[in-house]
Amino acid sequence: MFSFLKKDYHTIFVNELDDLIGKINLIDIREPGEVGFGTIQTATNIPMGNLLEHPDKYLKKDQTYYLMCQSGMRSARATSALKKVGYNVINVKGGYGAYGGKYTK
Repeated sequence: MFSFLKKDYHTIFVNELDDLIGKINLIDIREPGEVGFGTIQTATNIPMGNLLEHPDKYLKKDQTYYLMCQSGMRSARATSALKKVGYNVINVKGGYGAYGGKYTK
């Protein structure tokens, strides 16, 4: 009945992230100006537009990636789009706006 509400990707909450830092491929999909306000030490910055335009340049289909943005909205859209074309991606819900962990730089 409400199939439009069904997600086609996996999500973790940002408060689950600290135990995974250093063990996962974390991609910060915010724009460079946003990253200047702080990011997670092990995150790789690939702006969402670049990632979605050329995912094969940045991702391998046999690896898992966690996508994170400011609030979790852009990462949810990017996760959905990349999942549809065969990438193993996980959305980090809450994003940097909700992250209060110890791994920022």
